[in-house]
Amino acid sequence: MKIRDEYTCPLEVVHDIIKGKWKSIILWQLKYGPTSLSKLEHDISGISQKMLLEQLKELKEFGLVDKVNFNGYPLHVEYFLTEERGKKIIPALEILQSIGVDYMVEHGMTAFLEEKGIVYSTDYPQKSK
Repeated sequence: MKIRDEYTCPLEVVHDIIKGKWKSIILWQLKYGPTSLSKLEHDISGISQKMLLEQLKELKEFGLVDKVNFNGYPLHVEYFLTEERGKKIIPALEILQSIGVDYMVEHGMTAFLEEKGIVYSTDYPQKSK
């Protein structure tokens, strides 16, 4: 993915870096620590290996993710968040996750949250569907 030459604010740069269906989810999974491609593919429901590799490559190009290749057979590669940018973006993703959870609770979508094991508060009234 190419970064544009002109922006109106720095937030646009970050948006371009993490936009799309999968990048924020990949980053979210990597917050738990280094992991293999196959584990990421297993943990991210609906993503193909081709798409995962593509997104990881872009995240690596932007300095949010890196990988380490281990010697030996079978080939083993682990992906991880970089210290400089990858780990820095996690608090922002946690805020976005929290907003998503709040929205789902407000709109009676708690079955999904419970299915995924996501903890939520019921401190506010739910809206009917």
